Amino acid sequence: MPPTGEQFEIAIDRARAVVTEVGAVLRVFEMDGRAYCETFDAGERPPRGSGAVLVPWPNRVRDGRWTWAGTPQQLALTEPDAGNAIHGLLRHVRWRPVEQSRNAVTLDAVVVPQPGWPVPLYTTVRYSLDDDGLAVTHTVRNEGVEPMPFGVGAHPYLRVGDTATDDLVLTLAAGTVLPLDDRQLPSGPPAPVTAADDFRTGRPLRGRALDTPFGGCAPAAGDTRVRHRLTGPDGGLELWADPAFDWVQVFTPDDHPGRGRAVAVEPMTCPPDALNSGLGLITLAPEESWTGSWGLRPFRRPF
Repeated sequence: MPPTGEQFEIAIDRARAVVTEVGAVLRVFEMDGRAYCETFDAGERPPRGSGAVLVPWPNRVRDGRWTWAGTPQQLALTEPDAGNAIHGLLRHVRWRPVEQSRNAVTLDAVVVPQPGWPVPLYTTVRYSLDDDGLAVTHTVRNEGVEPMPFGVGAHPYLRVGDTATDDLVLTLAAGTVLPLDDRQLPSGPPAPVTAADDFRTGRPLRGRALDTPFGGCAPAAGDTRVRHRLTGPDGGLELWADPAFDWVQVFTPDDHPGRGRAVAVEPMTCPPDALNSGLGLITLAPEESWTGSWGLRPFRRPF
């Protein structure tokens, strides 16, 4: 078995995507023969969290510690160098395919009770293609007997064909930014974006090194979706999301395999260390469910 397990390919005439069994990772998304997310070989582990589903929390938990119902919890330190728990509990488990058609696949997994996480959650992710692009729908259900908080995120690395990351313009529907310390943990409360970190009207990525959580993501007037965009000389890619995804992390590493400099645009329902701050957490009563969606829509110029 390759490190990512079975590969689930879905396709329509214009588009193709590949999702992995381990981690339910989005490994490939192409439309009209053009790549719109960074990929990696099926025989490799996803680099830098590439394409991962982040449940039951995105980003980091300080020291892996938080408190639930008055009881201290200790998660495994999955970012050991920084002493954090990172990106949830389902990145390295086998997800089960529960439904597949030509253009869609749904996988499910269970967050079982374990050290640091006391209540079971059942979750699914559905990837589907149509002529607009790719839609991703998450569900979470509380399988326990007590209320449970959680968050959801995703970790796609976006691209616009072969356009270099430095030649792209990033636009974010975000009005706040969360300051971070050297462990990538919050060092203060969210603050309004300033001239230096305001991407609402678009800013070139050239010369920008980001590993930054932005908040206050909201639909424009008259719209129902949050919309972020990467735009190149001959087209671009829109990441749309339900308003529940009112946070987005942007990460621009220089060492993504095959491309070097890449850009992750990560829709999240809550920011780093939300299990401690409470910001953006969703709480489900026993047997209660939550659903949220985001997606990728390529476009050609003029937009």
